[in-house]
Amino acid sequence: MEHVETFDYAIRKDVRNTTIVREVDERRQRELWTSLAIGAVLVVVVMFDAWQHFELIRQGYAIEALQKARAEEDEASRHLRLEAATLRAPQRIERIAATRLGMSVPKAADTIVLERVLPAEPPARSVVASR
Repeated sequence: MEHVETFDYAIRKDVRNTTIVREVDERRQRELWTSLAIGAVLVVVVMFDAWQHFELIRQGYAIEALQKARAEEDEASRHLRLEAATLRAPQRIERIAATRLGMSVPKAADTIVLERVLPAEPPARSVVASR
């Protein structure tokens, strides 16, 4: 009898796995969804925290800009009040009236005093005619 050696490893066998259905591991699937849900919650929490942080920074810049604008407006208001007080000064008004308009202070002889006429008292109610 002859001894025939076979080389099974050298022969390529055509294996078709298309008909094999892989069983779903329920425990592993639950772990996957649980991990995914925890990750999603963590991402939402981190994004919410970042949003609050950036909103706080943005509001800080807005407050700073408003405070700067208010300081500028306060300075302009103080300047305008000072200018109004300067323009209302009687000495300035008298100087402008004398130099630009050619006015002068009237003398006592040039003035005429008008007496104020008071209106007559209304008649008593019994005198007034009624309809």
